[in-house]
Amino acid sequence: MGIYTKKSLELLREKIDLIEVVSSYVNLKPAGSSYKGVCPFHDEKTPSFMIQKGESHYHCFGCGAHGDAIAFLMGYMKMSFVEAVDTLAERFQVPLEEAEYEKRSEGPTKKELKEALLKASEFYHTYLLHSDEGHVALKYLYDRGLDLDFIRLFKIGFAPRRGALFGKFLQKHRYSAALLETAGLIKTLPDGKKKAFFSNRITFPILDASGGVIGFSARKTSEDTFGPKYLNTPETTLFKKSSTLYGLSFSRRRIAKEKQVIVVEGQIDALRLIQAGFNITVAGQGTAFTEDHVKVLLNLGVTQVYLALDGDAAGRTAASKIGNLFQKEGVEVCCVSVPPRMDPDTILKEQGPLAFRELLEKAEDYLSFLISYFSKDSDLSSPSEKNHLIQTIAARIRSWDHPLMVHESLRKLARLTQVPEKLVGVGQEDVRRSTFVKRTGSVSEVEINPNRVIETDLLRWLFLLGNLKPQLLSVVKGNIRPEHFTVPLCRRLFSVYMETTEADLLSLASNLNNTEEQLLFSQIVQKKVNPEKAEEGILETATKMLQHYWMEEREKIKIQIQSGRCSEDEVLELAKQFDALKGSPPSIKVP
Repeated sequence: MGIYTKKSLELLREKIDLIEVVSSYVNLKPAGSSYKGVCPFHDEKTPSFMIQKGESHYHCFGCGAHGDAIAFLMGYMKMSFVEAVDTLAERFQVPLEEAEYEKRSEGPTKKELKEALLKASEFYHTYLLHSDEGHVALKYLYDRGLDLDFIRLFKIGFAPRRGALFGKFLQKHRYSAALLETAGLIKTLPDGKKKAFFSNRITFPILDASGGVIGFSARKTSEDTFGPKYLNTPETTLFKKSSTLYGLSFSRRRIAKEKQVIVVEGQIDALRLIQAGFNITVAGQGTAFTEDHVKVLLNLGVTQVYLALDGDAAGRTAASKIGNLFQKEGVEVCCVSVPPRMDPDTILKEQGPLAFRELLEKAEDYLSFLISYFSKDSDLSSPSEKNHLIQTIAARIRSWDHPLMVHESLRKLARLTQVPEKLVGVGQEDVRRSTFVKRTGSVSEVEINPNRVIETDLLRWLFLLGNLKPQLLSVVKGNIRPEHFTVPLCRRLFSVYMETTEADLLSLASNLNNTEEQLLFSQIVQKKVNPEKAEEGILETATKMLQHYWMEEREKIKIQIQSGRCSEDEVLELAKQFDALKGSPPSIKVP
């Protein structure tokens, strides 16, 4: 996570042209001293989305959406706070200076790495289209049914067999060997010589949230090429394959809007579906689908997943494992029945988008798929084998994190396998898996402070929705004071918010004094909130804070009375104060 100096954030804020940022996504038209367009945050026909010339905020007079460039990218493109800052810094050519807290080694900056990777992408793409060797690879792509529009849209390229050609191109641009190796473009052999990381492979650029190249996935076209079928860029500061989803840069906006995603295995599968209009598609990076991949999609609000994996034994096994990761988090999983020896790419090529759409509509739920998957080699007329099947699936269900999901899935398992509910454990779920908050505790040796959880929740509502819902801001101003915060960092962030004239996210970040404050701020704003629950959330957190403060004040008086250091008159006065407090529990005053 990037933690940047106050000076660099202030410079970025000065350089940002909000109209330029928003017009990349919204059709804005001049209207006097402002620009006007159809609001991207709600359905409307008459434009009510406005940006005043020279202002750093947008406002919609229809739905009330309000914010700066950071808030726009977070709301519309579903970027995290840090992703939005990095995207704007790259766009407006502002070098972000990392705070000392983040400086771990001297090396190439992310900006330098991205520039080298972009140049490499341009080289590979040009080499594919304009070289004899590239034309052989081009024929392979054409034979796969991929046309020139597809190749140009996704900037597909080819890494030459002779890495020296690539090396000479990069030397001409004066990139250092250290930079190229850090970017994953070259590698050092045991004898100390440098070699291009990719050779004789078709290259697929891997993009970040803002569309910048952060690595490559490269596919061999002939068996005489050494190595696996797909080869990814090694782990770098930009590319973490355990949490990077291929195709997400093309699909994230629609995924976030519709809360659905299609998961496939290969890059060509993903790109083919995206081009065909299924731009809610992502693929892993050649490794097992991980919990980090799931978290990326959960952060976009995904509630339904379609697994469209290859129609072979390996694809079904992968569907069983990946589906479990999503079901564990309470996400509905549907398994698409891809025919044997086929994948989404071949379905689109041979049968067209409508055929794939029909497969999506006929996709079976995860539990039905599991029964089919585990029973393929079982004789369910055998009581022993049927018992083993049911207990295997029931054990998996009981490992999920949401009690209601477990209960309902066990009931469904009983229905599908035609056995009494009590035999699969309905009503006997492990109550210890229920979520509760202790006053103190630890998870992985990290102390949980319930007051900090409540206080950061209140700050999150303020930071993300304070400008959008001024009536809720009035509730906080009328009830909460800095002394109601028990966590010093939270108290400081609250004070900064209340003292900042333009409380947009970038202004808040630039008014923080140290890396601890900025780190907490980044953690707070990266968690999404539901605007529809804002009133309930504000009232709940504010009430809990006032109640805690009220109880602590009573406890302080009680300790003073029992200390033995007070005179009789002082004890009598303290007793009156205690009774007065006890008789007036806190309540939220709504303006």
